[in-house]
Amino acid sequence: MGSAASSSWPSPRATRARGATGSACRRASSGGSRGTSRSTPPCRRAWPGRLRISVCVPASAFGSVADAAAALAVAVALDLLFGDPPNRLHPVAWMGGALGVGRRGLCRGGRVRLLVGGAVLTLAVAGAAALGGEVITALAARLGMAAPLIEGAVLSLLLSLRGLVAAARGVAAALAGGDLDAARVALAQHLVSRPTATLARDEVASAVVESVAENLTDAFVAPLCFYLAFGLAGAAAYRAVNTADAMIGYRDGALEWFGKVAARLDDALNFVPARLAAAALVVGAAIAGENARAAVRVLWRDGARTASPNAGLTMAAMAGALGLTLAKRGAYRLGDGRAATEADVSRAVRVFAWAAALTLGALLVLDSLAFFLRGGPAPLGII
Repeated sequence: MGSAASSSWPSPRATRARGATGSACRRASSGGSRGTSRSTPPCRRAWPGRLRISVCVPASAFGSVADAAAALAVAVALDLLFGDPPNRLHPVAWMGGALGVGRRGLCRGGRVRLLVGGAVLTLAVAGAAALGGEVITALAARLGMAAPLIEGAVLSLLLSLRGLVAAARGVAAALAGGDLDAARVALAQHLVSRPTATLARDEVASAVVESVAENLTDAFVAPLCFYLAFGLAGAAAYRAVNTADAMIGYRDGALEWFGKVAARLDDALNFVPARLAAAALVVGAAIAGENARAAVRVLWRDGARTASPNAGLTMAAMAGALGLTLAKRGAYRLGDGRAATEADVSRAVRVFAWAAALTLGALLVLDSLAFFLRGGPAPLGII
C-alpha cells in the first residue's frame, strides 16, 4: 500500500490522497536503424503509415550501449539542472489528473465493483502512459543521432532527484529556523501523506529522512530499471502505477478495495528495484563516511517491519547508516539509534546522492555486459 514516506505525486511530489525497457527490435531489412545486428529480430508493424509503432516493445530508439548511456546521462543531467516542470507540463501530473477523475467516477459500490473499477483505472492509465512512451520512442527513432537526446529529455520527467532534495532541504530549513508549523506544512505538501499537524520536531525530521530513503526507489532506481528493461513505455507505465499507488493504494474505507490492484502491482514492480536501492544505500553510506555495517544490520533486522514489502528496506538501511531511529506512529519503528534532527537530512541526502550515482553506474555496467555477451540488443530489452 502507499507508504507514508513515499513521494506525493503528481505535484510532482505532492498528490497522495490529496494525494521507471523494451525491445531492441529493429528493422532487420535493408537500411535498419543504428545498433541493428544479425541477432536482432525483425519487427512486425501494428499498422501501416508514416508513423509505425512496432508490435515488439522497443527498448529505445537505438540499440547501442553508448546511446543508452547518453540517454541516461541526459535524463539525469536535465533533472539535476532543472528539476520538475510546472504541473501543466509534467506527465506525472497528467497521470495524477486522470487518476483523480477516474477515482471520482469509479470509486463507488460494493467490494467487487470497487476492485474492478480500481483495476480498470490503474491499468488504463498505465496503458495510456506506455502508449505515449511508445509513440515518443517511434518518433525519436526517426531523428537519428538526436534520438538519445529526445529519450533522455522525456525520461528526465519521470525522475525526481532535484525536486526531492529541494523538498527535503526546505523542511529541514524550516526546522532549523524554529518554524515547526511551516515544516509540518511543507512536509505534508511535498513529501508524505500522513497527518502532520501534531508531529513533534523529531518526527518531522524522521519523516523527511524516510522520504529521502524510500524515494531512491520510486523516483530514481525503479524508473531507470524499467527504462533499461522496457524503454520509455516501461518507465512511463511504472510511473503511472506508482502514482496510482500514491493516490489510491490505501487501507482506508473504499480505497481498501479500489486501490488494491494499484498497491499490489506497485509492490510487484518495486520488488527488485527496492532491493537494488537498499544495496546501493549500504555502499553509498560507506563512501559517504556513514556506518555501512550498521546499515546492513538494521536492514536485515528491520527491513520487513513496514506494511509495504519494499519501503522498509531503504528506510531501514538509512536508519542504520545514520545511527537513527526512524518511526511512524502506530506503524513502524526502524533502527535503534537516537531521534532524527534537521542536521540528519543533509547526511541522508549525501548518502542518497552516492547511492543514486552507484545505481546509475551499476545499471550501465549491467547493460553493457548483457549487450556484449549477446552480441547485440535483446528481443525484449536492452538488459
